Amino acid sequence: MSVLVYIESEEGKFKKASYEVASYAKEVAGMMGTSVTAITINAGDTGELGTYGVDKVLKVNNDKLSNFNAEAYADAIAQAAKKEDTSLVVLSQSANSKYLAPLLAVQLEAGYASNVVALPESTDPFTVKRNAFTNKAFSFTKITTDVKIVGLAKNAFGLKEAQGEAAAEDFSPNLSDEDFTVNVESVDKATNKVTIADAEIVVSGGRGLKGPENWGMIEEMADILGAATACSKPVSDMGWRPHSEHVGQTGKPVASNLYIAVGISGAIQHLAGINAAKTKVVINNDPEAPFFKAADYGVVGDAFEVVPKLNEKLKEFKEKNA
Repeated sequence: MSVLVYIESEEGKFKKASYEVASYAKEVAGMMGTSVTAITINAGDTGELGTYGVDKVLKVNNDKLSNFNAEAYADAIAQAAKKEDTSLVVLSQSANSKYLAPLLAVQLEAGYASNVVALPESTDPFTVKRNAFTNKAFSFTKITTDVKIVGLAKNAFGLKEAQGEAAAEDFSPNLSDEDFTVNVESVDKATNKVTIADAEIVVSGGRGLKGPENWGMIEEMADILGAATACSKPVSDMGWRPHSEHVGQTGKPVASNLYIAVGISGAIQHLAGINAAKTKVVINNDPEAPFFKAADYGVVGDAFEVVPKLNEKLKEFKEKNA
């Protein structure tokens, strides 16, 4: 009766969030006196998963699953859970896993707790701490079903290495035509860019930049820091930046280790979407901007003066510490 963890991958490579999920599963498995089984879908080498506490890997290789399909993936994971007699399934809080979780809950007749931020307070009854009210509060949720599903909030637990090896086993779930009622026609991806979901650092710009022609300094900072670029809702609405970069309550949520906001006043919807970021820095020429109340660090000044100077200092620091 192992803990099952779904290890997400893209183009055969594992995502950082998956290592965090595996680390979390290992700790919970220790509390429950059991082992960790991972399921991968069309992934590459799985040997490194043992470094993060996985004992066994069920490897699914199926050309039909080359693109994410929530119904088919959920069916495959549910079959793995039944095969392993799993009482707990651990997922990340990625966009894909948010689609998977309710489908899995139905198939496994499981209770699902999302946005979990810590190890269980208790395993009997199974009680977890979760973010609530757009990360402004915590709730403690008991899951009383035989099978339980947990969605781990990004950067809530961190990576914890463990000594061990993961034994690999091929697994071929029985998938039917009903699993493929939705077909992917094409996939468009931004290349050579760090995604907001995977980024440790996010550099974001708002209307204070006055126009899309001034985004070069934001992209330069992101390049120096190895960060993702983002923007506020008004910026994407005006077409200055693509909607894929819009962060906030109605856009993409941010849970990075560092969030730098340039020329963003800090509307409540924006702050709600980035509240899970661990450290927030704001650069704005308005000392009364709401963002300063939410930020850990703030610079009152003209972005067109502050950001270029900051970029130069960051370059110097990077060169000295390369």
